[in-house]
Amino acid sequence: MLGADEFISSPPRKTVRFGGTLTEILLKYEKGDATDFELLKHQLSDPDIKDAQIINWLHEFRASVAYLTKELGQLVNILLKLPWLRRSREVVEEYLGFLGNLVSAQTVHLRPCLRMIVSQFVPPRITIREDDVDISDSDDDDENISENFDTCHRALQTVARYVPSTPQFLMPILVEFFPFINKSERTLECYVHNLLRVTVYLPTLRLQILELIIEKLLKLDVSTPQQDIEDAEETANNCASEEKSTEEGLFDMEEDEDGKGNKVVSPSIERMAHPLAERLDILMTILFSYIRDVCHVDGKLNISNTKDLYRDLVSVFDKLILPTHASCHVQYFMFYICSFKLGFAEAFLDHLWKKLQDPNNPSVIRQTAGSYIGSFLARAKFIPIVTVKACLDLLVNWLHKYIDNQDKGANAYCDVALHGPFYSTCQAVFYTLIFRHKQLLDGNLRKGLSYLQSLNFERIVMCQLNPLKICIPSVVNLFAAITRKYQLVFCYTIIERNNRLLIPVVRSGTGGDLVQTCTNPLDSFFPFDPYILKRSKKTIDPMYQFWEELSAEDLENLKKPIEKGTSEDEDDDFLKGETPQNDGVVEIAPNSYESHTRSPVSSIGSPADCYVPYPL
Repeated sequence: MLGADEFISSPPRKTVRFGGTLTEILLKYEKGDATDFELLKHQLSDPDIKDAQIINWLHEFRASVAYLTKELGQLVNILLKLPWLRRSREVVEEYLGFLGNLVSAQTVHLRPCLRMIVSQFVPPRITIREDDVDISDSDDDDENISENFDTCHRALQTVARYVPSTPQFLMPILVEFFPFINKSERTLECYVHNLLRVTVYLPTLRLQILELIIEKLLKLDVSTPQQDIEDAEETANNCASEEKSTEEGLFDMEEDEDGKGNKVVSPSIERMAHPLAERLDILMTILFSYIRDVCHVDGKLNISNTKDLYRDLVSVFDKLILPTHASCHVQYFMFYICSFKLGFAEAFLDHLWKKLQDPNNPSVIRQTAGSYIGSFLARAKFIPIVTVKACLDLLVNWLHKYIDNQDKGANAYCDVALHGPFYSTCQAVFYTLIFRHKQLLDGNLRKGLSYLQSLNFERIVMCQLNPLKICIPSVVNLFAAITRKYQLVFCYTIIERNNRLLIPVVRSGTGGDLVQTCTNPLDSFFPFDPYILKRSKKTIDPMYQFWEELSAEDLENLKKPIEKGTSEDEDDDFLKGETPQNDGVVEIAPNSYESHTRSPVSSIGSPADCYVPYPL
């Protein structure tokens, strides 16, 4: 017998059943009597429904799933809207059992069940009303959010176990529920994280899910030009500096300290000032973590897992990344997975090489492949010099064969529309030499020079196709300075002539010669230019080859050719001072074509142009 206080504090128990059992209610409804059925719907829709009531109803529904046909879809939808996730463990277990029984007996309800589960992949939204006005619509800081997501994945696995065709019905729903990019960072973060979790237990969906995520990241990336990110950071830093100088000394006693007396750095320092860049940074961090966790088991690289993931990522790279010109960061997922083992880097280079040399590929794809090869060889620290030399041999031999086929033909004139892949390959070779010539000449200068001389840059530079006219000026200037320094080829006469001609492009046609003036017809870029997203760059920086700022002495040394007959053991001052370091200093290195018109803000990382004056 309950005491008065116990009775008041205990939850009400469902002791009266209106209209009999659930089966009886449903049979009445089939015969046209909807009174009890409407009452049932009302009770299930009650926002104050208690755990005990939910459990009782679910227990009966599990035993009566055979009656839940397509005609009762409205009732099933009410059941799917029950607030089961934030209930007791008993409710959760009973609900999971109900879902399993429902989809196994009535697959017609599979889609609504999947939609219900996927809708829970983001934090719930709350609206705070004050004086009949909505003043907030933000993510709910639910302490149990992680546990709720775990339960959702249990529910999805339960459904998939009973219905093997679940993946083909699930994928369109995952696409449909993907949040817009203007949703909060937390919403996007949770949804992407949950999508990647699905790939663990539904591996047949991994390629499609990776494609979906990377497609969304790519839209974020191209919507956020690097210049806009840098401008936003500069503005934020200037504002912070002004506030600091205004308030300096006023709040010294309020600095946060940890238990050991060390100053704690505010997490806001890692936030990107640009809102879309902030979202992209968070999502790239999640993607990098996923790649790492899939490829490493117990801290060790699992070759089989890495091969499988590499194949999926290359497939996504070909479909989405290669045809996209303006991305700055998303392509680094290939950079990252290739860093795990040299074999993957070499496989990626071989893949790009096949794209470049295949005449059946569109010219723009071949040009982009050339840009990726050059940028990858220059920037990836994990690629040894022996691999660089092997790639240079392939690229340069292809250039010489191309010249053999074109130099005396009807198309032997400077036109990027006709020879785009050739110019892109030239630029890749020049760019690689700029970054790697120190290592190519290191140890045995005479042997290194002999190797570079064997590449016969003079023939490439002097050919009728005139690559120095088309390639990006910053690359041409540094290439000219380095090759003059080591007496490989003298480019300045050609550069001067090109400058005087204002870069005309001459095409022969039936109506006579047509002359067009182009500022720079090679619309090229370096896809692995410095990575500037604050959180995720921590993953990339340790394996990334930065360009060191050239001192005045280095620039002066570039103008001095080495003496012929130099001892093979003699050190070269320029090389000693020009070794790239991973120290994040302000650099002078070639960037994309548009860079030479950029403001000084973009000089952090890999700025515009390096003009090395040459002797008159």
